[in-house]
Amino acid sequence: MKTDMTKKISIGALAIALVCIGTMVIQIPIPLGYAHLGDAVILLVGVFLGPAAGAAAGGIGSALADLLTGYAQWVPTTLITKALMGLLIGYLARKKGEVRMAAPRTLIASVVGIAEMVFGYFIGGTILAGNLAAGAAQIPGLTVKGIFAIVLFYAVGFLFEKAHVGRIIREA
Repeated sequence: MKTDMTKKISIGALAIALVCIGTMVIQIPIPLGYAHLGDAVILLVGVFLGPAAGAAAGGIGSALADLLTGYAQWVPTTLITKALMGLLIGYLARKKGEVRMAAPRTLIASVVGIAEMVFGYFIGGTILAGNLAAGAAQIPGLTVKGIFAIVLFYAVGFLFEKAHVGRIIREA
């Protein structure tokens, strides 16, 4: 029993670290923030590890990256928005714990997760900047960033599926 909990904590911590690193390694400026690889990692974690891991990795990993890279004002928005993103993708894409990248539910889940991310940052940007126009100015950049994340998610996700990563993690 202890080893099962240790395994879950270790994999969860690794997922959080991967999201944080993916968010910090390459940062491309967009209005009020930056684009990065972390969103693709959140999608992968949600699909292959499930909604709870997706929420924890998305929220904590992304918020930690904001804190460490000088975007501390975004930490509350990021924590909530990225946790919801990871939760949604994990919940909507998985059927009885099974992962199928080619399933329509996986595409729908990734689009819903990205749409929630865009909406969350629109609300957060509106609040932080104090006006609707500033929040709306982020939408095109966030949308492009989200599309890039989905493409990367699928490229890596199909490789993970072919390598039976989901089964390997469950059996470890």
